[in-house]
Amino acid sequence: MKEIQSIIKAYGIFLAEGKKVALATVVQVDGSAYRRPGARMLVSEDGELTGAISGGCLEGDALRKAQTVIFQQKSMLVTYDTTDEDDQKFGVGLGCNGIIHVLIEPIDYQDSINPIELLKIAIQERVTSRLITVFSVKYSKQEQVGTKVLMKGTQTFGNEKSLDPALWSQIQNEISANDFSHHIIKKYEELDDVQVFMESIKSAIRILLFGAGNDTIPVCKMAAILGLEVFVIDGRKNLATPERFPTAVGIITGSGDEVVQQLEIDTNTAALLMTHNFEYEAQVLKDLFPLGLSYIGILGPKKKSEKLIERLEKNGLTVNQNAIYSPMGLDIGAEGSEEIALSILAEVKAVLAKKQGTFLRNKKGPIHD
Repeated sequence: MKEIQSIIKAYGIFLAEGKKVALATVVQVDGSAYRRPGARMLVSEDGELTGAISGGCLEGDALRKAQTVIFQQKSMLVTYDTTDEDDQKFGVGLGCNGIIHVLIEPIDYQDSINPIELLKIAIQERVTSRLITVFSVKYSKQEQVGTKVLMKGTQTFGNEKSLDPALWSQIQNEISANDFSHHIIKKYEELDDVQVFMESIKSAIRILLFGAGNDTIPVCKMAAILGLEVFVIDGRKNLATPERFPTAVGIITGSGDEVVQQLEIDTNTAALLMTHNFEYEAQVLKDLFPLGLSYIGILGPKKKSEKLIERLEKNGLTVNQNAIYSPMGLDIGAEGSEEIALSILAEVKAVLAKKQGTFLRNKKGPIHD
């Protein structure tokens, strides 16, 4: 999400400056690669880069090809094959063991449904979208169809009429048979091996940060670096201020029994209880539990959370303890508020991504699913 946000911001700057641009997107990976499908990089005509399609290895070559795309105003599919041990022959030294297909598209500022305009629509509301990109490895030397359609809720944006009717029907059938939670890459052999990247674009993780003490400031700052939305909530108006939390999307002040009703909560929302106020957090938890959050983190010793849960259960509330993370954060030996913030946000990311937060060296198979 942060990469998309950065690309959209840069797109606006280049538009104002009158600079031509192209968008490079990883659309398919076979084997191992640093970035996965959906990684993007915006390239300006004078060589400025925003985003990344690799760990830095492909960017130089992709830049040159993107400038060609800008000059010719025709899309291009570029394939980097590093399955050969001697990948140095590509002049990029990838050090990977995979095949990476990168679609590079010229961006027409006059087109209100160009790929970046579709990305802007995708992240406007907190609804998971499907971005449809059509390409062909078989005919990689030819101009590519590219990114044409965005499906969001019951709405369709873009130009589906530019797609082959039989292909559009297949895409609709594929999407209706799957939820929007993961990417789909399909090859349609019956349609001359055309390939479609059906990308899932989710909303940014929303952090409900209960607490405006000094130890929550690093959480807010670090979350902003990661592109997360943070709402700071506290009963102390002198602490919960824009001056102390300039990167917060919103600041809400009020008593523990009234603040939750002012919040918008969805499946990509996590709550962090860091007020150091037992009574305040007991009131907040009473309203949070019925909302079905996947992650409710409670700062402090386990005994504290046990007492909170015990009180709520005595008052007749059913508590889903699977959603409770207390003490919250991954065990990384954190000391100090900055390290604790790192530990907490890493755990939030792992839980919402349905990962274990373990050492990658112990994982069998590729890093990415």
